[in-house]
Amino acid sequence: MGQKSKICIAGAGSIGTALGQILANNENLDVTLLSIEEQVVNDINELHFNRTYFPQIRLSERLKATCNEDILKDSDYIFLAIPSTSVIPYLSKHSAKIKSSAVIINLAKGFAGNHETIVDDLRNILQNSVCSLKGPTFARELISNMPTAMTVGAESQVIYDELLDIFKGTAIHIDYSSDVNGVEILSILKNIYAIIIGIIDAHFNSPNLRFLIFTRAFNEMLNILVLFGGKQETMFRYCGIGDFGLTALNDLSRNRTLGLLIGKGFFSDDISGKVVLEGRVAVDIIMEKLQKIGANEEKYMMLSELNKVFAGSYDIKKFIGNILSTEPAVKD
Repeated sequence: MGQKSKICIAGAGSIGTALGQILANNENLDVTLLSIEEQVVNDINELHFNRTYFPQIRLSERLKATCNEDILKDSDYIFLAIPSTSVIPYLSKHSAKIKSSAVIINLAKGFAGNHETIVDDLRNILQNSVCSLKGPTFARELISNMPTAMTVGAESQVIYDELLDIFKGTAIHIDYSSDVNGVEILSILKNIYAIIIGIIDAHFNSPNLRFLIFTRAFNEMLNILVLFGGKQETMFRYCGIGDFGLTALNDLSRNRTLGLLIGKGFFSDDISGKVVLEGRVAVDIIMEKLQKIGANEEKYMMLSELNKVFAGSYDIKKFIGNILSTEPAVKD
């Protein structure tokens, strides 16, 4: 048997732990969670439980954890499962410890601190191969070994082939896109449009209306994807329609839940300033980028309406009517 691939998962929260549990079941991998939470590390190593995130699930004895960033020095694959705003500062601080041959895989969904995608910023601070891994994934489902889909966004298919080998025999099923930027953008957009679906469902539990809006949202996401230089076909990967459907239609989704709360009127101007969910933060950034490139507002009418909601003093009862009052532009 050859030498085991060394896997480091930076972040021992829900998704990091779930991914670690799945990979640790592969005897050909050496899997370690890297965390800043000493108690979590001790619980995993001594009790084989992550009592903070999954108190009822016993973890594989092959899954290890550490607080020592020196683990990065020997890692062949580094999965980033930390908050989107923390990825770039964390990697900037520890980049010297990462060997040049290591593959960096970003799981975080959101913009970096300078409003660029995380992968774009990672390429500026690292010489390593960097890819994106996004899809319709709830951590509690993954750790329970439910079949789960993700898209590998990588410039080289070689990385996809390597990850196929890593995930072989696990619950994780992957597809591939060379449109790395598109994979990253869709992981941000799906949170925004999940809020919109939540607002709609808060007013009417109507399948007809839900999928009318869902279809319009799908097409609006496609418009924005192309405006930002992404490829249309990326929308049809797991990271596109799959992740959008999961986030928009399932009550485990935080951004859908935010939409439900807004739609039911539990959203004052005071609360608006305190909400920091990915979708809420991304609305301002996406709007700014669209306006900067001079995009036609017909291409993002629903997003524009949601932006007015977050701006405050908006009569949420008029949200659905305002959206439906404008038909989508006809395309050839």
